Amino acid sequence: MTRMFTLAFAFLAVAAAAAQAGEFPAASPERMEARIKALAKFGANAAGGVDRVAYSPADIAGRAYIKGLMQELGLEVRIDSGGNIIGRRQGREPDLRSIMFGSHIDSVPGGGNYDGDVGVVSALEVIDLLNAAGHVTRHPLEVVVFSNEEGGLVGSLVMIGALKPAALDVVSHSGLTIRDGIDILGGDSERLAAAVVKPGALKAFIELHIEQGAILDEAEIEIGVVEGIVGIRWWDVTIDGFANHAGTTPMNRRRDALVAAARLTLAINQVALEMPGRQVATVGRIRAEPGAPNVIPGRVVMSLEVRDLELAKMEQVFAEIEMRAAKIADQTGTSIRFDLIDVDSHPEPTDPRLRRIIARAAQMYGYSYRLMPSGAGHDAQDLATITPTGMIFVPSRGGISHSPREFTSPRHMANGADVLLGTVLAIDQGALDN
Repeated sequence: MTRMFTLAFAFLAVAAAAAQAGEFPAASPERMEARIKALAKFGANAAGGVDRVAYSPADIAGRAYIKGLMQELGLEVRIDSGGNIIGRRQGREPDLRSIMFGSHIDSVPGGGNYDGDVGVVSALEVIDLLNAAGHVTRHPLEVVVFSNEEGGLVGSLVMIGALKPAALDVVSHSGLTIRDGIDILGGDSERLAAAVVKPGALKAFIELHIEQGAILDEAEIEIGVVEGIVGIRWWDVTIDGFANHAGTTPMNRRRDALVAAARLTLAINQVALEMPGRQVATVGRIRAEPGAPNVIPGRVVMSLEVRDLELAKMEQVFAEIEMRAAKIADQTGTSIRFDLIDVDSHPEPTDPRLRRIIARAAQMYGYSYRLMPSGAGHDAQDLATITPTGMIFVPSRGGISHSPREFTSPRHMANGADVLLGTVLAIDQGALDN
């Protein structure tokens, strides 16, 4: 460990001890929950969740609420050309690179009140705590609210210069194209290059998020230190057999595409279970044609999704699935074709130094933690391509997410904000400079 690293954590240890003694403010569960509930009013639905899809009136109103909070906290607020909200707090040494942290507030249709929101509210809580302590960091700090995370990480893709031109014409859940949605948020779809952050321009990026799984909750662990964000590969799978009369065709003369699809679905599950590692493979959509009860299905179109932290493992999983599919096709008299869908979702490890910093911050605040992967995509995986990036998870009760029933307790939110503050302070004092 370098001297700079040691000094940075000595500073953090003092801050953590002061927070526990009541001298340096600790994160407020009550304040964070109040902000979560206030944000939940924008797009509230009858099920207790939100329909705050990107570019909708609810999204616009929720963003206005967050911008107002940023201004109250003394941040200089701007909207970049990708529609991302960025609130800046000047540092003592303004020529230093900014430390950026934040998440998103847009939801899926029928979503909940914690996915993304907790990361934004935690970032604001960090600014609150710094203001209350009268502490000005060396580095400028930037709180970010990414636009349209749920519609394909749009805001962060714009920020790294990787949003494909064709994506601008995709129609979002709001009914607007992404192009029109960016503009309605105050961005400028004709000048997206102006939002691009060059590699190395930021000191670091940290995203706090609910886990969206049940690992922390079931193990009663307070903090997840994210090792990396999985990549995702999607395929459309087409199985061709022969459609024929269900009553007059003997069982031994059938080329049933749905039987082949059923066997392939089981094989996909077996491959993911049997192969060592933490990979997952899913069939989430299946359609039989012609779809009549008295006709043997002649064609099935189904989906295949594979996720893992390593591209090589994803390719290994698919190769095994493809091999088993060939056997199933031969045994059922069908043909099976896999068509890879082009998606921008690559495995992205977090920075090992930031993992250590986050873990040390959790230790110093007295919170239990564990290293773990993220099985869901996040804006952090895009930022990781241009700057050292870390992620902090807090527990999701029951592992429920993208649902009105998702919940993270005020205490767990506050724990996460404490660790986020500790991480920012350690980076600011040089813990990343080794």
